[in-house]
Amino acid sequence: MANLLTDRAFWVNYWESKKGLAVQLPANYLFHRQLAEIVDEGNVKTAIELGGFPGYYAVFLKKYLKLDVTLLDYFVHPPVVQALLEKNDLKPDDIHVIETDLFNYQPAEQYDLVLSCGLIEHFNDTADIIHRHISFVKPGGTLFITLPNFKAVNGWFQKQFDKDNYDKHNIDSMDPQLLKSICEKAGLKDVTAGYFGRFSVWLENEDQKSAGVRLLKKTIWLAGKVFTKIIPFESKNLSPYIILVAKK
Repeated sequence: MANLLTDRAFWVNYWESKKGLAVQLPANYLFHRQLAEIVDEGNVKTAIELGGFPGYYAVFLKKYLKLDVTLLDYFVHPPVVQALLEKNDLKPDDIHVIETDLFNYQPAEQYDLVLSCGLIEHFNDTADIIHRHISFVKPGGTLFITLPNFKAVNGWFQKQFDKDNYDKHNIDSMDPQLLKSICEKAGLKDVTAGYFGRFSVWLENEDQKSAGVRLLKKTIWLAGKVFTKIIPFESKNLSPYIILVAKK
């Protein structure tokens, strides 16, 4: 699978390095406004989160927006999913789980809302992975994709201090115009793509970095937050995320 910038071993190691995955999700979880608006305006009843283990957005959509939700990923560790559900006062069967390789799977059904958050940038062929998302969308349904913007300050920080993680991302995919063009060529409607968030920087497994790197990260984070609070705007150079939304 030359299209893939990661492999199963990467994700097993990635998730095994994470602690405290079972967290209580707040009502104002990241992208909550956008998702609530899509659900309200589109009369959304069903949704699938692709590549989303441990299923934070599947759980969010079930807990707060009362959808019939499915989580699909090619690495799923059931005890973590169950712990996350329990932490959010949900039952074990409140979300459906499909553990499979997206590249060897034909959707058994389609959904009103298909979303992924931090998935498509791990593939070399951006158009191909977006087309695979589209195959899950019902006619009239909505595609919702988010990804980090490593062309911003956060990307520079990742490249300098977490090169291994940076190299697992397709930086060329982080282009709103490219994403919009792919969807329009695929026949989707009402396509919007743009930067989201004023500023942020982060590091994977920050507690394993040196004190100097952690201090620098905190200093850059604080300076960026202050600057964008005084002059609030979203931009290619500062915004930490990109959002793509389209209708089928």
